[in-house]
Amino acid sequence: MIMIHEDESWVSSPLFRPFAAKPSSTAKSFAESDKIMLASLPALAFSYRNSILQAALALSLTFLLYFFNISDLFLHGLFTYVHPDDVNPAPSSNGVRAAIRRPGSVDSELRPRKKPSKEKFEFDETKAQIFRLKLIGSHLQTRIYFSEFKSAFNSTVLALSCFLLDLFLGKSEDAGLFGNGSIVPILLGCFALCRMSTSLARTAFERSASKSIEKKLSFLVGVLGFVLGLIVVSGVVPKWILDFSCGSLDGFGKLITSVFMGCIAGLLCTPALRAARSFWLGTDQIRSNLSIISCGWFPRMLLYINYFLNVFTSLLWITPFSEILVDKNFVGMCRSDFERFRHWCLLASGILQILTLRSNVQMYLNEAVLCWYQRLHCSKVPELEYSRAKVFLHNHYLCLVALQYFVPAAMVLLFNGLSVIGRDGCSFLPCAWLDKELVLFMAWWIVSVWAIFSSLVLGLYRHGILFVS
Repeated sequence: MIMIHEDESWVSSPLFRPFAAKPSSTAKSFAESDKIMLASLPALAFSYRNSILQAALALSLTFLLYFFNISDLFLHGLFTYVHPDDVNPAPSSNGVRAAIRRPGSVDSELRPRKKPSKEKFEFDETKAQIFRLKLIGSHLQTRIYFSEFKSAFNSTVLALSCFLLDLFLGKSEDAGLFGNGSIVPILLGCFALCRMSTSLARTAFERSASKSIEKKLSFLVGVLGFVLGLIVVSGVVPKWILDFSCGSLDGFGKLITSVFMGCIAGLLCTPALRAARSFWLGTDQIRSNLSIISCGWFPRMLLYINYFLNVFTSLLWITPFSEILVDKNFVGMCRSDFERFRHWCLLASGILQILTLRSNVQMYLNEAVLCWYQRLHCSKVPELEYSRAKVFLHNHYLCLVALQYFVPAAMVLLFNGLSVIGRDGCSFLPCAWLDKELVLFMAWWIVSVWAIFSSLVLGLYRHGILFVS
């Protein structure tokens, strides 16, 4: 019988010392490296504290914006209009129903239109009814491009919050992008710009959202914008005309910049035309004296301030005008203060454009009511099919128009925020895409294109060449 003793004193015997287990050098090195890593973790976290704070802010805002529909507040409470589908309902029905189908799409076969008789010109007034509907969250979620508007709003808020945090965090010149935490707002800003540019391009190709002549005009303006951008970035325009230089760009970078300028000019054509019509109706330039068409005194004041600020900001890069504000013979501001003044004007322009979004969208909806009112009183036997179609389309493309109004202002704010970060990102992206002067010029290009289109359309309205219908 074999007896097993639990006493391990035999290990200390001289006979068995060669066979005793000894700690290896590899295990010692691993243990020492683990201790060093554990000791260096606080120092590593402290060196990258800005990036950790930026990431924590981005994650917390992502969850907050996901569970709370803050973007609905921009459109909540607006009044839209719908035509009744049946003004004389059957007793078994639930009452008058709103027309949520496309005008002209009926279950029965289409019949040829009969010419109205000259002797019968009586008009049934019950067919001229229109409903006023206050929009809530459930209504907005049924509109197309609502998810795109929500994602554009959330990505903009996320990027701008990180930009704002980046201004208050302490930075070191030797820390780099990751140490300073600038990598997070740069990536979020570029991602938001790409997403909103894609959404804006999708709205331009929507079939019934705009007229065919507007699409052709947008294409022509895009080509002209590309040619003008190529002239500007090539250095053909002298400094005494335009206060801009892009010497940091290579040939490929100049080509991409000019293509982007052309795309922005073409995509902003239709939204700028709509904004001009909204300004024309909101300020009651047609003198309709209809309270349902124009807006109140405070939104009207915001529309005026926004328009004049856009025009003023677009002139700040024109050298003859900018030289008036720069210090010469102890008159004006110094160059650094003037650069800072440009930033503040772009920031105010973007914020005011967002503040006037509700008024612009409401005027877009009221434009359909004006068309219905004009068609109703234009003749003894009014033809309301066109007005029914217009009311339906304006109600259907509500979020699309809101997206077109929001994206240019958000892009101005994002470009302005990227320019504040400065040249820290120039080594991160090729061709110096984050050059401070170039990014700031892109923000000015959006504001100037918007101001030029709006001013041209308002001038045509003033001279009676164009009219709202």
